[in-house]
Amino acid sequence: MKKRDFIRKSLAGFGGIVALPIAGCETKGNQLDGNNENCEISPRETRGPFPNKTPAELMRANIIGDRKGVALLINLKVQSQSESCGNLSGVQVDVWHCDAEGYYSEYGGNRLQQKDLSNEHFLRGRQTTNENGEVSFISIFPGWYPGRAPHIHLDVVKDGDIILTTQIAFPEAITSEVYASSGYKGKEDTPNEKDGVFRGSLAGNMADSVGGNLQDGYTLSKVITVA
Repeated sequence: MKKRDFIRKSLAGFGGIVALPIAGCETKGNQLDGNNENCEISPRETRGPFPNKTPAELMRANIIGDRKGVALLINLKVQSQSESCGNLSGVQVDVWHCDAEGYYSEYGGNRLQQKDLSNEHFLRGRQTTNENGEVSFISIFPGWYPGRAPHIHLDVVKDGDIILTTQIAFPEAITSEVYASSGYKGKEDTPNEKDGVFRGSLAGNMADSVGGNLQDGYTLSKVITVA
């Protein structure tokens, strides 16, 4: 099955989810070079209040679950600074982010998230990097919640230990397009430059590229560098 057909079949049946851009599918592989030319270690960030509880049980590429929103293909590449910035294969990458309304699965019933979603596992997943250090996730564009700029959480796990926790930021021009569309709750209340997590590290957190459109979906690419 061709990659484009796999993506479209994976998204079939999720109302409100549009097809992912074909160009994004075709860039997967050796072409994910990223912008980290100096091989600087990616910023170490907090895992936040809603980390994955059972990541080993969430080994999957399609993390949408029953959530609705604008399609997002997440292409990541992991490299190691201590190994001459070579590709890091055979490590796990965990990702998680909120839905279009700003809610996380696996949590609820507290002051930060009053909506109880403790028995849900949407928008969370784990993949193992291939020989090129790459993983991909089929998702939706994350929403936002008060006090934070839009973001994706990410752990890199080697031999059962977390060797890097970081977060990925989005260009505000792209989030403005998405948040003006149906299903999202309008512009975020915290821009990137005022986000407490991204303060002082935004350049390293920013996605290397985010391309696409509302009709076809978006593709995010990012090179993650560990020590």
